[in-house]
Amino acid sequence: MENFNQTSQKEFILLGLSDVPYIQYICFALFLIMYLITLSGNVLLIVGVWINERLQTPMYFFLSNLSIIDICFSSTIVPRILMNTVSTDRSISLVGCALQMYFHMALGAAECVILAVMAYDRFVAICRPLHYLTIINKKMCIGLASIAWSAGFGGASIHVTLTFQLPFCKSHHVNHFFCEMPPFFKLSCKDTQLNEIVMYMAAQIIILFAFFLTFISYVCIISTILKIISTQGRDKAFSTCASHLLVVSMYFGPSIFMYLKPRSAQSPEIDKVMSLVYTAVTPMLNPIIYSMRNKDVTDTIKSKLCMISNY
Repeated sequence: MENFNQTSQKEFILLGLSDVPYIQYICFALFLIMYLITLSGNVLLIVGVWINERLQTPMYFFLSNLSIIDICFSSTIVPRILMNTVSTDRSISLVGCALQMYFHMALGAAECVILAVMAYDRFVAICRPLHYLTIINKKMCIGLASIAWSAGFGGASIHVTLTFQLPFCKSHHVNHFFCEMPPFFKLSCKDTQLNEIVMYMAAQIIILFAFFLTFISYVCIISTILKIISTQGRDKAFSTCASHLLVVSMYFGPSIFMYLKPRSAQSPEIDKVMSLVYTAVTPMLNPIIYSMRNKDVTDTIKSKLCMISNY
């Protein structure tokens, strides 16, 4: 690890995923495909909800928020991966790195909360159907969405401020493919215990709380589904819940692993894989799992595409 004058530091070098040329080409193709699917799927969902009044319900309001988060979340990370994969210059400015870390932290936390809110919405709809419109009214929807966005952007400002107050005097080479907190702690010549404690506390409050709220909501939903007499209805409901739980687990699992494991258990290569799952894979799967399997959404999109093709 090289030593250099901290005061002259203006940029970092992201080491990326691999230096092997053919692996770089494969990574570039895969990430480009995932990014295009993420953008198209989430944009189609937002447009579908906007043009169809029948879809302007609390459930699709929260789904639209999730889609906006996923578009921004993926766009914060994936374009940088694509650029670094094909470029020999993997440098990123200090300000650029701070901004990337800020939006990654903010949008990641917002997604945790909005996933929990969506699970609660489904819990009320299935387990308390007679009280649904009273509980999940317009004011409640706006309030819950505001909490998700505020929690994300408010918490991120604290983390980024604390992180970039550290002196990075060990090296300016970051063994990661984007600016994320844990790899940066290894670059500092100062004790990062305070930063790690704040990170663990925030992860427990936001990630774990959101995960347990989501888990409990689905336990109640499944318990209610078991009481359904119709086998066909029960199977369809189980299929929907299983797919939702799969994508939720793929987001919360790697996030918990990345931000709640002890520093001694950190492995750069495993950390990269975990980060890839919740920054690139999950935003691609969300519109497919939550929306494209929904007949109302697909019918709306198909009808509008047919109208466009007829002009």
